[in-house]
Amino acid sequence: MQQTIERKKIENIDFNIDLAQSFGVYKNNAEFSLLDYASSVNISCGFHAGDPMSIREALLKAKEKNVVVGAHIGFHDIQGFGYRHMQLSEDEIEALVVYQVGALMSFAKTYKLEIEHVRPHGAMYRQAAEDFSFACAIAKAIKKCSQWLIYYGASGEVTRKVGEYVNLPIAQEVYLEKNYNIDGTIDFSRPDVENIFGSLNRLKNLLATSQIDNVAGGRTTIEADTIHFSNKIANAGALIKQAKDLIVPVPVNYKNACGSGWVE
Repeated sequence: MQQTIERKKIENIDFNIDLAQSFGVYKNNAEFSLLDYASSVNISCGFHAGDPMSIREALLKAKEKNVVVGAHIGFHDIQGFGYRHMQLSEDEIEALVVYQVGALMSFAKTYKLEIEHVRPHGAMYRQAAEDFSFACAIAKAIKKCSQWLIYYGASGEVTRKVGEYVNLPIAQEVYLEKNYNIDGTIDFSRPDVENIFGSLNRLKNLLATSQIDNVAGGRTTIEADTIHFSNKIANAGALIKQAKDLIVPVPVNYKNACGSGWVE
């Protein structure tokens, strides 16, 4: 049974971006152009992307900009950069999650940083958005690393139920360029809509009403704690910059603190 979500104005929301998307000779320096406008970053852990030097650079840049650090975990698929589906057992899922999160936690500590969240990448993200059992396996593994880590997942019933079932903090994530079904899930079969004007209008409506337009031509009320900005889309820098003109992003833990009354 689908949860009824209250239509409400969004006062605080996180902007997250990906860092350390380089590996060996493949370099991705464009990712740093978004850093001044984000409130949290997802740092690759060496599986789908991220080598030791790019991870180090990402951590130091994040520390310099005072943004929240999270682990960007994925399937071990360098050639496909984590976009190829893999069928794994729960033990295999646990091992690859703990390995990646643990590696970044240790790396971060050397620079006096703590990671606050974990976000799946690529094919892992899509499977976690659609498969409750798979998403639970990821969340359970994250909780073994730390019960305080926040699980970033696609907004929708699966992510919400995973948080409740595993008893792990969650952040429901929205894209401004994705196509959404009537039930608020992402239609991964459709190409992204890369239109800044349309994306900014979508953001304005989301902030005002907690609603997002859907593929049927209507609007669906969703939960949104964070927005993902990908530097793979055209004019990503202009989009996140103009988005920050609409609302100043804050990290998820700060947003939760505001909601609890601890911060005004």
